[in-house]
Amino acid sequence: MIKNFDDVQKMSKDNMDATMKSFGAFSKAGQAIAAEVADYSKKSFEDSSKVMEKLLGAKSFDKAVEIQTEYAKSAYEEFMAQATKMGELYASFAKEAYKPFEAYVAKASPSK
Repeated sequence: MIKNFDDVQKMSKDNMDATMKSFGAFSKAGQAIAAEVADYSKKSFEDSSKVMEKLLGAKSFDKAVEIQTEYAKSAYEEFMAQATKMGELYASFAKEAYKPFEAYVAKASPSK
């Protein structure tokens, strides 16, 4: 009986350790994602402010359209790059959060 209790106690401790490691990964990833979003937002605001200044200084309608077209193209490219980067951050987070539980899943999976 004592051996079974010790096994349950060890398994409980191991589960708690894995959960705490997973929460640690969540915290770290959350900070990285928040910093990335803040940096992107700041850069996006600065870029749009510069474009607004250029638009206000445009001498003709054609020049204004050209400025707006260039901005739309660069904003789209930057957004797509940021979306890819955020996707990679989320994928990395998922892997790190799952890592502490890999051993338990391997034990629970039927062997082939």
